[in-house]
Amino acid sequence: MNYRKIITLKDGRACTLRNGTAEDGQALLDIFNLTHTQTDYLLTYPEEHSYTAEDEAELLRRKTASADEIELLAFVDGAIVGSAGVTCVARKEKIRHRAEFGISVDKAYWGLGIGRALTEGCIECARTAGYVQLELEAVAENKSALALYRSVGFVEYGRNPKGFRSRLTGWQELVLMRLELEWPSAM
Repeated sequence: MNYRKIITLKDGRACTLRNGTAEDGQALLDIFNLTHTQTDYLLTYPEEHSYTAEDEAELLRRKTASADEIELLAFVDGAIVGSAGVTCVARKEKIRHRAEFGISVDKAYWGLGIGRALTEGCIECARTAGYVQLELEAVAENKSALALYRSVGFVEYGRNPKGFRSRLTGWQELVLMRLELEWPSAM
C-alpha cells in the first residue's frame, strides 16, 4: 500500500508522511529502538526486538506490496521521527474485517501534530483497504494518547487491568479501543 502526504507541524516545519520502503529498514530499526527507550507505554523493550535492519527492510517491502497493510513513516528534516502501522488481525473469514493499529513517535517531536497525522493517515489507509474496524490497546496512564484516539473517533470497549507488566511501575492497565470505519452491510 502506498501513501504520501506533507503536513506542516505546529512549529512550522514540514513533515513528510509516506509508506516505508526497503531502503528505510535501518532507519526504521533505529527509530524503533529509540522510541522504545523513551517511554514505558509501548509493547516491548528495545532488547526484546530481535529484528535486523534486513528484517525491517523485508517487512517494509511486504507492506508496500500489500493491498491492506501499511507502515507509515514520518520524516522531519530527512530523518524518521515516528512510525505507525495497520496490520490485519487475521485472514480468517470471521475476523478479516479487523485491523490493528500501532504507533510510536520520537519524544523530541511529541506535541507537534505528528502522532495525529500518523493516526489519521493510518485510518485513511485502513478505510481504503476495506477494513470495518480498526483496533488498538493503550496504557491507561497514557492520557495524551487516549485523548488523541478519542478525538479521532476511537471508543473504549474494555480494559485489561494486568495488560502489561512494566519493569518500572508493575502492572499497567490497558484500554481496549476500536474505531468503526464503516457500517457493515446487511448480512
